Formats: sequence, structure tokens, C-alpha cells
Amino acid sequence: MIIRKFIQSLFAIGVGLLMIVGSAFAEYPEKPITLVLPLGAGGSHDLNARVFTSIIPEYLGNAVIVKLMPGASGQTGTAAVANAKPDGYTLLFTHNYFDQLQQHVTKLPYDTTRDFKTVARINYGVASIVVRADKPWKTLDEMVDYGKQNPGKLVFGHSGQWGAIFVPAAQFLTESGVKAKFVPYKGGGPAMKALLAGDSDFTMAFTSVIKAQGSKLRVLASGGNSRVFPDIPTLKELGFKSDIGRMYRLVMAPRGVPEDRMKTLYAAFEKLNGNKTYKRMMGRLDENTDLMLGPEYEMQRPTQSDEFKVMVKAITGN
Repeated sequence: MIIRKFIQSLFAIGVGLLMIVGSAFAEYPEKPITLVLPLGAGGSHDLNARVFTSIIPEYLGNAVIVKLMPGASGQTGTAAVANAKPDGYTLLFTHNYFDQLQQHVTKLPYDTTRDFKTVARINYGVASIVVRADKPWKTLDEMVDYGKQNPGKLVFGHSGQWGAIFVPAAQFLTESGVKAKFVPYKGGGPAMKALLAGDSDFTMAFTSVIKAQGSKLRVLASGGNSRVFPDIPTLKELGFKSDIGRMYRLVMAPRGVPEDRMKTLYAAFEKLNGNKTYKRMMGRLDENTDLMLGPEYEMQRPTQSDEFKVMVKAITGN
């Protein structure tokens, strides 16, 4: 009887040790990863996230769950990730304006450079100036003329101060000499809804969002170095000197995530970028798949910060 109890005790201890050892050597990720978007539903980040999170679990072995946390021009969601445990289970899907520009215009409850490390720049988006299709302006010059003749009457709806829509529009309006009324919304999706409802006169949007609206919109001009729409001129073609409208979409992790887990994420995004289904789905959104993994992108962040600092001073005078 004593021997039997002794054997049972040894067996229980053995099972316990196996569970501990198994847990210690379990591969990341053992549970779903949460991807926080500091932006609202319906914008280009939301559309891009829905695509890549549907395929990347194939390479991670677990799900990636999208969580929308808009508010305070991206600060609500970004702060939540900055304060998350750096274990690789909470990631941020943001852009370069929130990452390196916003710090030069407002006091943030976090330090993006100190608190975050890049997993991947999944692609970049080029913003275009759009109006509702029933607006009288057929060209950008016509809208600019209206704005100059009616200072402050032109209403610009945007996704949040110093966000992905705000910045290129501020550059455009500054260079064109037009004074407009800026109205913030919680993300690109709500800003687009406001435009379609007639609450604003124009906004800036990315290709995937524009294509989703079909004939409801008229595109007047696009940012970037080459045409996004064959029949629509770029701002450079129209004589604008600034490099307006290029936004990098970034997956970032709280700094401190173990390097082996970061390498798992790097590898998953690299494999994702070679996936034919992913490329086809992104193509349907008219989005590129110009991937840059975190270690390479990290080297660009200080330069971006310096350039944005100069731009903010030029726009605000401060």
C-alpha cells in the first residue's frame, strides 16, 4: 500500500514536471495575438489589416485578432500598446505620422522611439484629394479658386489632428494658400462618411477606400511620385513642390519583446509577403505589398523624425 502511494506520488510529480517543461519549451505564439488599430473602422488601415490578419496565422500557427481603438488622434490605442506587457501578444498597426511626426506637435503619454520597435512596414499608401461626385468642382484648380475666393468656407474632414489624412492636406492647403475649416473625425472611415453625408467639402483618402465608394466620389489629384489613377494628375504634375501624401503602414511591438519572438514575427511577415493569395487580395484593394522588415525600417525612423520636425515648423511657424 505504501509502495503504491509512493509510485502514485512519483507519477504525479512526473506529470507536473512534464507540464512545466512543455510550457517552457512551447513555441510562440501559444495564443492569439491582438493587433490594435488606433484608428476607426472603414479606413485603409482597417481594410489592410483584415486582409493580412486572415492569412498570416498560416505562418504563425495562431490567430491575429484586430482590435479597433480610435481616439485622441491615435493616442488611445497607441498608449494601450505602449503599456502592454512586452510579450509579443499585443501589437500596434500604425503609420509613420503617428510614429515620428506627432511627437513634434503635441506632448504624448509615451515616447514612440523609446517604447516601440518595428516588426514590419507592410506597404505604403498614397493619399488622394476627393470630393463628393455631385460637387461643382471638376478639377483641383476649381476647388482651390473657390477656397481662395471664400476664405474659411471650404470644409476639410480628416481622421484626426496630424494623422495620415491631416498632414498631406495641411501641406496642400499651405502651399496652395487656401484657408479652410478643419473638422476632425475618429478615423478615415468616419471622415469618409462625413464627406458622403455632405458634412465636409473634401477629404483625403487612400486608394482602397476610394475604390470602395465607386461612383460616389470624384478624385481631383493624388500625392506621390506617379499617378494612382490614370486620368488623375499628381500634385507634383500640378506644380506642388512638397512630397505630399505618402504614408507608411507599420506593425510595431512594445520595445522589450524577446528577440526570438521578434524573429518569429519577422519570418511570418516575410512568408506572408510571398503568399499568392495575399498578393491577389491586396491587388483587389489596389494596395502594394512593398514589405520592409523591422530591422531595416528602424534605421529610417531617426531621419523621418528630423524631416517631420522641419515640416511641422514650416507649417506651424513653431
